[in-house]
Amino acid sequence: MRRVYHILGWSYVAFCGVVVTRSVLAKPAPSHASGSLPVASTSADATEWFRRARPYCNAVEITVLQRQVSPPATLEGAGFHAACFALAGKIDDARRIIDALPATDRPRAAGIVFDVGHPVADAGDDRSAAPIMEMVIDYWPGHYMALYHAAMAEYMLGQHDLARRNLSEFLRLYNANDGWRSNGLEILRRLNDSTEQKVEFKRPREPGL
Repeated sequence: MRRVYHILGWSYVAFCGVVVTRSVLAKPAPSHASGSLPVASTSADATEWFRRARPYCNAVEITVLQRQVSPPATLEGAGFHAACFALAGKIDDARRIIDALPATDRPRAAGIVFDVGHPVADAGDDRSAAPIMEMVIDYWPGHYMALYHAAMAEYMLGQHDLARRNLSEFLRLYNANDGWRSNGLEILRRLNDSTEQKVEFKRPREPGL
C-alpha cells in the first residue's frame, strides 16, 4: 500500500511540473504596443540587449529608453548603444558613446554601427544612411563598404563633392571586378562629367564583407 501512495505522490509532482512548464511557455512576450520598455539584466549580452531595445531606437522613444535601460558595459554594448542612437538620427550622441571608448576600440564599435545601419542603406533611405556611414568612416577610414554606401547616398542627395571623395577612396581600396566596383566607376564618371545629371541607378547586390 505504501508503494502505491509513493507512486501516486510522485505522479502528482510530475503533473504539477507539466502544468507549471506549460504556463511559463504560454506566457505572452511583452508587446511594444503596450508601451512597456525592455529591461536589460546584468547577464544579457549586447546582442540580446539590442534585440530588445531595437523597437525604441527612434527619435521619439530613445530618450525614454536612455533613462530606463542600460546596455552591457562592454565594447559591443557601446557599439549597439551608438547604433541605436544612429538609427534615431542622433549622430552626435552616437559619436559621444564611441568617443568614450579607448581609441583602439572605436573602429570595432563603428563596425557594429555599420552592421546595424547597412539595411538602411540597402533600403534606399539615403538621408538616414549618409550620416551613419560618414560616422563609420570617421572611425574606420578603410571600411570600403561604408565608403561605398556613403558615396551612393550622397550622390543621390546631390552632395557630389562628398560622393566623389568617398567613391575615389572606395575604388582605391576595392579591386574586385564585380558589380560594386563597376557601379562605383560609373557613378564616379558621371560625377567627373561637367554635364552630369542626377539619375536613378540600380544598386548592385552586396557581395558581403
